[in-house]
Amino acid sequence: MTTKKNIVLILASMGTFVEALDIAIINLTIPSIQSQFNIDNDTVQWLQTLYVLFFGGFLIIGGKLSDSIGRKKVFIAGSLIFLFSSLGAGLTERFDFLAVCRAIQGLGAALIMPSALSLVTHTFTEPRERSRAIGIFSSFAAIGSGSGLSLGGIISTYWSWHWVFLINVPILLLVVIFSAIYLEKDVKNLKNEKADLLSGITLIIALLLLTYGIHCLTEIANQPLTIIASLTSATVLLYAVYRRLKKSPNPLVDLELFKIKSLMISNIAFFLLGAFFIGFLFLISIMFQKDMGLNAATSGLLLVPFSVLSALVAKFVLPLILKKLNPQKMGILGMAFMLTGGVALSVSIISQHPLALVLFAAACISGIGMTLCFTSLSVLSITDVAPEHYGMASSLTSTTYFLGAGIGLSLLTLIMKIFPSTYSVSLLSTSVLSIYALLGLLLLAYYVKNRKMAPNLLIKSE
Repeated sequence: MTTKKNIVLILASMGTFVEALDIAIINLTIPSIQSQFNIDNDTVQWLQTLYVLFFGGFLIIGGKLSDSIGRKKVFIAGSLIFLFSSLGAGLTERFDFLAVCRAIQGLGAALIMPSALSLVTHTFTEPRERSRAIGIFSSFAAIGSGSGLSLGGIISTYWSWHWVFLINVPILLLVVIFSAIYLEKDVKNLKNEKADLLSGITLIIALLLLTYGIHCLTEIANQPLTIIASLTSATVLLYAVYRRLKKSPNPLVDLELFKIKSLMISNIAFFLLGAFFIGFLFLISIMFQKDMGLNAATSGLLLVPFSVLSALVAKFVLPLILKKLNPQKMGILGMAFMLTGGVALSVSIISQHPLALVLFAAACISGIGMTLCFTSLSVLSITDVAPEHYGMASSLTSTTYFLGAGIGLSLLTLIMKIFPSTYSVSLLSTSVLSIYALLGLLLLAYYVKNRKMAPNLLIKSE
């Protein structure tokens, strides 16, 4: 690799590192934020819900903008949006403004992720070199997610929760400066395809209304008109998005893709995976600190080995499993580990939180299950898709993962609010996680049993 190519790879990798970091880093700061603003679990969860909904909702638009107006422009714009929203979040003393900044961070992340990957794939054109570069790029995302919990815990304990956002500012400032200097000027897209911004914005509004309606169902006796109007409006807007996608000459998403069964199954499974894993991160941080009396730094350090375990599984175990099992069967194995982890968390509550059992659950979920599930579902999503649709298929799975995270987390906190418990994390809430994993396992098992090689216009030719 030349020096200039290495600089591009570093810049793209740092961008994706920050957006991955911010999904996890906030979790162990939740008790500190709750204490400062005097808010409960179902209010604080909006900091994560808004981030993942805006991230997932604008991800496909970010990819299309990257193709139409230029990778460099979109990458720098996304980095600047993330930088200023992080600065605002770190300096604010108001919860409502903090929530708005988290939403804007999600928008910035949705612009960074696809444009960063596009920078890598267009800079490294030789197949072997490109594979190595994508591997390095992906590892930064994994490191960001893995280190987020431990960094968040340490920062929250020894500084304050404000610094989990402010830490992004100097990193992204350097990324923006060096991107402006070293990234090649965008080449004008002769096709000049425009991203369907209206569909994307309508989708986000619909999902926010749906999430709000779910979140506030416990208040339906006091606010019936508001909640019913929210859920009804969400339904109407989702239908409007569907009609627009069906009629638009250049739709945000090609609806023909949804005729491919393997892609549909992987998207539903990704939705459940997002609901499970983001819910797990939310619950484990509360369980460690509120129910087990650990500080944020100790909680974060306890979870570090499972990031290492995940990397070891990806490096040494995955290649062996892929030789023995097809993607859908590996997905079943991954969901079985997630289910085992969810059940172990439930048993730990019944037995008053023995640390060994909680750590066993984390090992099953974060160390093994997540690695197997994410890899297998990513492969399954493009199994029957023609190569020219790989990009859109991958964008769809990322989108459904984050939308599942947002909606699943709202449903989880709704249940925690309706059925309060002696502990901050109730047996019912961990049971909900287990149900997400069980549904994913049954879905993939059904697909394996009923898979038929039906001809499809978009299925890749032999």
